[in-house]
Amino acid sequence: MKKYEVMYIIRPTLDDESRKALIDELNNAFAANNSVVDSVKEMGFRDLAYEIDGESKGYYVLLNVTATVEGINEFERLANIRENVIRHICVLA
Repeated sequence: MKKYEVMYIIRPTLDDESRKALIDELNNAFAANNSVVDSVKEMGFRDLAYEIDGESKGYYVLLNVTATVEGINEFERLANIRENVIRHICVLA
């Protein structure tokens, strides 16, 4: 397993309850694939550098994970199909 830094941006129009459920779902993608989420930092609403899908703000979440390849692949699959995730990135730490 390797250490990764993962960041994703959630659409700002999502209500608090739905946003919390989405964060839990994305973070659990790691746990379900023999990976460990070391830390979660919800950075909150921030201005985007440029508009994405008509949005000028986003809700940022930063994770530090120790993950398997399967964990990263499952996270990326979920992030790609969830319409409320407007951007994501996974990089080796």
